[in-house]
Amino acid sequence: MTEYKTEQERFWAGAFGDDYIDRNRSDELLTTNKLRFAKILSRTQPFRTAIEFGANIGLNLRALHALDPKLELAAIEINARAVEQLRAWGVPKVYEGSILEFEADVPRDMALIAGVLIHINPDELPRVYRKLHAATRRYLLVSEYFNPTPVEVPYRGHGGRLFKRDFAGEILDLFPDLKLVDYGFEYSRDPRSAQDDATWFLLEKARGSGEP
Repeated sequence: MTEYKTEQERFWAGAFGDDYIDRNRSDELLTTNKLRFAKILSRTQPFRTAIEFGANIGLNLRALHALDPKLELAAIEINARAVEQLRAWGVPKVYEGSILEFEADVPRDMALIAGVLIHINPDELPRVYRKLHAATRRYLLVSEYFNPTPVEVPYRGHGGRLFKRDFAGEILDLFPDLKLVDYGFEYSRDPRSAQDDATWFLLEKARGSGEP
């Protein structure tokens, strides 16, 4: 059995992560993702490769593929059932395991993370931020719940499993070679949306930059 460093990793690798797959599989979610990524891609230059941190069954990657079938996609995922479905769908490169242990073998044009930072142990966030930064050569997309100051929120009867904060702001503070390109908000009461209230931030890396 794989040994994980944090309770949050064990939580998502196990039965709760399995149940999450069944709760979050719908055409409505995929349609919402397509609308969001259409807005985001309108603010980028064309790119060829993308990697998602915590891709689950790949609804974000499917949306990207629908908008640009030529994109070369990769995924990092801790839950074994989700990994099976990513591979069955046809993601050519799936890294099975924890984001905390992932090391980028090659940077992609875009690295993205959506609804994942909120579930990571806050003590590990700087580590994950560095991995995201290392994984992209140009764009970084962060889509998470937002709060101006760090706060913990109960999550489906569990404590220590959901945290809100200004993730993008912390990343910008940590990496001066990143700049904000655009951002947007998805409102849960919008009849066109199947998402909870969340904010996305598109960041761009200066050409030729390295780690701070």
